[in-house]
Amino acid sequence: MTRHGGRRTQAERDAITVEIGYALCSAAFAAAVVLGAVAGPALLFELPDVVETLLVRTGLVLAPVLFIARVVAVLARFRHAVQPSQPGRTSPDS
Repeated sequence: MTRHGGRRTQAERDAITVEIGYALCSAAFAAAVVLGAVAGPALLFELPDVVETLLVRTGLVLAPVLFIARVVAVLARFRHAVQPSQPGRTSPDS
């Protein structure tokens, strides 16, 4: 349901679908970059076992946390964004 109590239009449903896709793709990319940056040196270089284990586990903890945080941040920003009243038009404040 929309704010005014009616059904969502096709444009609104499409916008939500695109935003969810963007949130998931950008979150997956950010998580992969963080995982590679943190755990990458442990996989590329010969480091002491304790350091390797620490880097890999840290990467495996940070990646999903970043993924979830990114998805929530993108979708929350979209939810609170002021949408134009007419398709193809910007709001007067922009």
